[in-house]
Amino acid sequence: MRLLLQVSAAATAFKSVFHRPALPRTTHSHPPPNPPRLLRRARLSSMADKQVSGGDVVGLTAEVEKMRRLVSRDPLGGWQKCWEEAATPWDLGQPTPILLHLLQTDSVPTGRILVPGCGSGYDVIALAGPERYVIGLDVSDTALSRARELSSRSPMGKYCTFLKEDFFKWKPTELFDVVFDYTFFCAIDPNMRSAWARCMSELLKSDGELITLMFPIDDHVGGPPFTALVADYEAVLCPLGFQPVLIEENELAIGRRKGMEKLGRWKRTSAKPSSL
Repeated sequence: MRLLLQVSAAATAFKSVFHRPALPRTTHSHPPPNPPRLLRRARLSSMADKQVSGGDVVGLTAEVEKMRRLVSRDPLGGWQKCWEEAATPWDLGQPTPILLHLLQTDSVPTGRILVPGCGSGYDVIALAGPERYVIGLDVSDTALSRARELSSRSPMGKYCTFLKEDFFKWKPTELFDVVFDYTFFCAIDPNMRSAWARCMSELLKSDGELITLMFPIDDHVGGPPFTALVADYEAVLCPLGFQPVLIEENELAIGRRKGMEKLGRWKRTSAKPSSL
């Protein structure tokens, strides 16, 4: 409870979804014995997604509008343009609070971890440690340069690496124990979500876990970010044998993201998934 109150208090400093706070000290943990009490109080995916009607639900600021314009012109190279022109509203400027909570409560498996669309690398470095080797992927040279510079100043930098790769084409030599996805699923065109799920299935070990921070759970039109309901994840993951182990509100979401994020943890339950 003390940790929850501390992180929640820090979150109140954010005045909007895309405000960038100061970088806190990165925390690491040991192998998870059992899920914490907070995670056991899960509401599974059969519960309805919370809809948000009207209002500026995803922070349609000039920065977001600029990002959309750049990406619409060039779906791949546009992300580099976003970094060059400081149109990166997804970048918190710190590790994701709920991820720090999971680490501090021994709730992240050890082993090899992948973070697609890693951006500045805050989450990669937060996850990295002697028991977790983390790879961050991005298509932006600017983002990767920042991530590498940040990791060079961290004692955990030797436990992570950053690669310029297209997530949908990359073929690593080893599979992963965990994939962490936050603001990647919502950044890709919805038509690519089935391919996203197939890649996740191919990149994870048979007993691996996909951790998704689902955002934005709302009813806005267009993107990026495109709306990302629990049902959208289920539609592409369940046919491949994935089932939600846990889905719950993200109580540590920042600013206006509160009420529009859910933590989802997925594992495969069948060896022979159906085709999408």
